[in-house]
Amino acid sequence: MTENGLMDGTRTEKLFYNDSHLSKFTAMVLECEPYEKKEGCYAVELDRTAFFPEGGGQYADTGKLKDVKVSDVREKNGRILHITDQPFEAGEIVEGEIDWETRFMKMQQHTGEHIVSGIVHARYGFNNVGFHLGTEDCTMDFDGEISKEALQEIELEANRAVWKNLTIEVSYPSKEELEELDYRSKIEIEGQVRIVSVPGYDICACCAPHVECTGEIGMIKLVNMQRYKGGVRVTMLCGSRALTDYEKKQEQNRKISALLCAKEYETAEAVGHLKEELDSLKRTLVEKERQLVHVWAQSVPEEEKTVCMFSEDISADAMRQYVNEVLEKERILCAVFYGNDAAGYRYVIGSRTQDLRAFSKMLNVAFEGRGGGKPEMVQGTVKGEARKIREWIQKIAEELSYEK
Repeated sequence: MTENGLMDGTRTEKLFYNDSHLSKFTAMVLECEPYEKKEGCYAVELDRTAFFPEGGGQYADTGKLKDVKVSDVREKNGRILHITDQPFEAGEIVEGEIDWETRFMKMQQHTGEHIVSGIVHARYGFNNVGFHLGTEDCTMDFDGEISKEALQEIELEANRAVWKNLTIEVSYPSKEELEELDYRSKIEIEGQVRIVSVPGYDICACCAPHVECTGEIGMIKLVNMQRYKGGVRVTMLCGSRALTDYEKKQEQNRKISALLCAKEYETAEAVGHLKEELDSLKRTLVEKERQLVHVWAQSVPEEEKTVCMFSEDISADAMRQYVNEVLEKERILCAVFYGNDAAGYRYVIGSRTQDLRAFSKMLNVAFEGRGGGKPEMVQGTVKGEARKIREWIQKIAEELSYEK
């Protein structure tokens, strides 16, 4: 890399390499052409830019040239292309401004990722085989398993690096120097290699801009970990994202604390007690429903051979219980429907004497239904009025009794 920030084959001076905090700049338009990947957009090439193009796991900067929005920045064949919705003239002088808050947030995440990856590699020998800086969080994929306890230690050590406020070092070693350097790299790199170092924590090849010192990261929080392709995927939030996440969770915890009349550090215990009470009430409700269904089943007159019941408040288990208890006496069939005319009905139908699979198909055709099952019991859903469904059930059941 030369002193003015130019790389081989690139006509644009990369100001973000000389000053990652530069948010405003002046440049001259070298070329402007229609952008082939999006109709109505243009690809603008400048002689110098503070806009970082997508690369190294970090998505591109956005901002504006003059008052024209820059929605994306791409590097293609050594050319840095600023994607806009209005054209510019070659030779035109423009003022550029990047979305600084977003850039700074991305640098916080990216430098945080270097620190965490460096610690994981040094302590456990695992490599970062996948890094994604998304719009909501940042994920890192490691090729080995990490325990929850180890993850807590990694997080603590990463934050120690933040508290030390270490200066981030950037260098462009020669080929000979590079051969002697022990550094991390996710891919094979051709040409000039840019090395980003966090002293005592990480040395890695990287093309993206970073914070100037680790203190700018503010906080590193590892919020989730899951098994992934033989290793683990760790989700991380740094800086402003970590603060926003904490504020949201604190607000939720504060609301839970108020609702349960519990101290903020005792909400989990309070929720546990509430869940125990709820589970107990559910068990009581299930038992009461079982008893009620038993009474319903026993109250069906013995001479009633086709039983059809509609309810707006009955569980699936209770529906099956009712059918089975009713069928303990000699019946043609027993049908239970749960729901209402407007929303439709779920059904369970049973018989000890009939194969109900054909019956279910006819019911589904007659009332826009879906479902099926075994010869002795079918279940599904139908649409229609309870009165018409009941009449249909009675009619078909009578035909079945005649066939018998």
